[in-house]
Amino acid sequence: MLQAFSENTPLYIFSVALLSLLVGSFLNVVIHRIPIMLQRAWRRQCLEVLEQPDIASPEEENISLLRPRSRCPQCGVTIKAIENIPLLSFLLLKGRCARCKKRISLRYPIVEALTAVLSIVVAWRFGFNYVTVWALLLTWCLIALSFIDLDHQILPDNITIPALWFGLLLNTVGVFTDLQSAVFGAVAGYVSLWLVFYGFKLLTGKEGMGFGDFKLFALFGAWLGWQALPLIILLSAFSGAVIGILMVIFQGRDRDVPIPFGPYLSTAGWIALLWSEEITNAYLQFARLT
Repeated sequence: MLQAFSENTPLYIFSVALLSLLVGSFLNVVIHRIPIMLQRAWRRQCLEVLEQPDIASPEEENISLLRPRSRCPQCGVTIKAIENIPLLSFLLLKGRCARCKKRISLRYPIVEALTAVLSIVVAWRFGFNYVTVWALLLTWCLIALSFIDLDHQILPDNITIPALWFGLLLNTVGVFTDLQSAVFGAVAGYVSLWLVFYGFKLLTGKEGMGFGDFKLFALFGAWLGWQALPLIILLSAFSGAVIGILMVIFQGRDRDVPIPFGPYLSTAGWIALLWSEEITNAYLQFARLT
């Protein structure tokens, strides 16, 4: 099978697409459940500090990433396996629950399709080798982090921290960069945004970003090395500023309402993962011409 994948690119890409659709379906569970799990854990910790009993609501059941099985958010009926096929089930059911006939959120097929598209790009960019496996893993983590940040404005440590350490581990054998660059990248990524955060707070009295952003930037430093950090912060800051201004102009969004930075940082980091060298070389050539 491995030989067939290496010799048949269409088969390889098609297989990655199918796998990533399944992963996208699981990412929908991650995006929905991790914030709930974190909130319940924080509540238990607060109650322990206050030395109060933890009396859970009768409707509140124990959840994990694997249990219970997926349910319709409207009627609560368990979704059958045949009704949970990525994209296909949504199309066959015409975007409605098979029981209550209420609409299913477009978020679910969007996450599945986005996961498939980005995974195909990664597989095409790196080809059939072990680097693709790790690049896909990082891509899937970034998708989950981006949507969680959009919904709740948090970047969970139980995703960013393991991913950061795993990036350092990979670079002990130079998968994406050398270990020294990875270590300095992790430190520089965290410290640089930490300094921006406290500088902004001293000047304005407001917090311009969350600590999760520091850790996400450190994650990219650990995976790609310190050399990629300037490109990532420039791309993320530019895209965040442009989209933020457009939201203020066209949607009338209050300027004091915070905008999650994680999705922009994730997008910029993913672009750097695939094309940092090409973008940097193109910029240097342009600078010489001008």
